[in-house]
Amino acid sequence: MGMEWFVWGWLVAVGIVFASAIIWLFPRMPEQYVRIHVWLLLLPGAAALAGWISAGTVEVGMWRFDTVSWLVGIYISLLSWAIQRFALRYLYGDRAYRFYFSLLTWTAFAASLTWAGGDLRLMAICWGMPLIGLVALTALKKEWGPARFVARQMALVFGISWLAVTVVAIWLGTATGEWQLASALSVDPLARLDAWEKAVMNGLLILAAIIPAGQWPFHRWLMESAVTPTPVSAIMHAGIVNAGGLLLWCFSPLFSGTGAHAALFLIAFFSILIGTGISLVHVDYKRQLVASTMAQMGVMFVQCALGSYGGAVAHLMLHGLFKATLFLQSGSVVPQVGRAGYRKAGGSWRSGMIVGALLGTAFWLFASGEPARLLSALLFGASASVAWGRLADFREGRWFGFAVVATLAFVSETVRHQFMVLFNEERVFSFVPSASFEWMVGMLFAAAALAAVWIANRRTSMLAVRLYMRFVHFGEPRPAAMETHPHYLTTYMKEGMARE
Repeated sequence: MGMEWFVWGWLVAVGIVFASAIIWLFPRMPEQYVRIHVWLLLLPGAAALAGWISAGTVEVGMWRFDTVSWLVGIYISLLSWAIQRFALRYLYGDRAYRFYFSLLTWTAFAASLTWAGGDLRLMAICWGMPLIGLVALTALKKEWGPARFVARQMALVFGISWLAVTVVAIWLGTATGEWQLASALSVDPLARLDAWEKAVMNGLLILAAIIPAGQWPFHRWLMESAVTPTPVSAIMHAGIVNAGGLLLWCFSPLFSGTGAHAALFLIAFFSILIGTGISLVHVDYKRQLVASTMAQMGVMFVQCALGSYGGAVAHLMLHGLFKATLFLQSGSVVPQVGRAGYRKAGGSWRSGMIVGALLGTAFWLFASGEPARLLSALLFGASASVAWGRLADFREGRWFGFAVVATLAFVSETVRHQFMVLFNEERVFSFVPSASFEWMVGMLFAAAALAAVWIANRRTSMLAVRLYMRFVHFGEPRPAAMETHPHYLTTYMKEGMARE
């Protein structure tokens, strides 16, 4: 009974935050209160930290808290606090200033409720709550035609995702006779399901996961989401798009013994190619970040397809923190007056390849029990190669650069490994792909990288030109999602002149 108080403490903290968001909407509430509200966002994080340290796994009614639930609570609380601190000045003067903070709060903490739910019905309800908040945030700029169009498109695809999760939750609970998520996904209840039932449920779960993640063929809404203000983009790319990985992790036992992993890999791999291509050809920084998210979420789903669910959850958390930081600092990429421009990398690509190969091979040899070991080794080595090229700008010598890259690689791998240890403690289930499937995935990634290098060295070829134009087309919004002239600003000016 004593440990249950940590759950109730967290729920009370979330209730306080929601109440504060409602109070802030009253026009008579002074503007200074928003700073108090922002600091209140840390209360659920503090409660989740206390529960993670002292309580461990706790079940209270329809709620179930384990390591992932506590960590997600901490993550969302800190993320929401940082984003809304940024929004204090960024959104100041906007007509919907008060609504932005209330909806940002709703979107963030509704997501945390989803992963604290231990009941299938509760998870189905909570899955759509942050999606509603995201659509409402996009539609706040109602005077702007593109924002209204994008909000409608988001509502349509998010509705499909919500419906898919709801169908799976009701179907699974009815077929197994268990409504608690952990009980429904245990061995005996799953044995009552026919093969076709598992296949349909897996398809619905994949559909529900890839839509918020902006994966092909549902990537269009993500490409057009650049119309949202920076704080909304930050919470979108750091929280909402990552939810698909957690969804697949929660339902991972349902994917055992099916061909769903192969289908998930094909969708994710194609999304990686498109997202990477868009990020390389577009010059708009925000659109580059959006395309990068699409590719990164593809990598996360490839990890799920290879059975590395713990690695996928670690990936989504670390990527969320990184991507939120990039969005909040996006203004710093604008060149300053008198700036000489960007420096060219002075490192040799051959030395970068050697460093990456050495570190990737070392990972392969010493991480024998790692899920998706080949893919992790390839990505680890590629990251080290890129880091080598960037650090060459310091021109401090090759041995110094190698020491820096090796140290960064060791630190990053240690952090990722500790996350995986925490997450894998909560899930006994682990899908082990066949060696042929894992090697096929690795070979496809290596072939795609070599093809990219070959095309980059032949930029004037017809193939390169066609691919360039195709990726530009993929990254461009539809005509209804853009406006040649900001007509809503003209309306604002006319209204201001009329009042004067």
